Amino acid sequence: MKKIIMILLVSLFSLVSFSQEKKDKNKKVEFAVNGNCEMCKKRIEKAAFSVKGVKSADWHIDHKDLHLIIDENKCSVVDVQKAIAKAGHDAGKVKATDADYEKLHGCCQYERL
Repeated sequence: MKKIIMILLVSLFSLVSFSQEKKDKNKKVEFAVNGNCEMCKKRIEKAAFSVKGVKSADWHIDHKDLHLIIDENKCSVVDVQKAIAKAGHDAGKVKATDADYEKLHGCCQYERL
């Protein structure tokens, strides 16, 4: 009887431990960010790096997308998108406010949808 109870407890414990989703320390993420020039690139990457947990940020002018490596234990993709939107650039599903967008330099103001 003791063996059966012990087996059940071990099985239950293993199921619980496997059901928890583990956060990745080096998660690779990619999403669209609107911008036009090298000034935009610097501003977008600076905003991304301002979020604790961002390990790498590289915005590609030709494709208008941002490649990130983040520590999910410290930040989320939405945290990074909000920081970039605050800098004036639409990032993924997070849109910059009109006030933040208007602060951008003339050459950095992209066509908004």
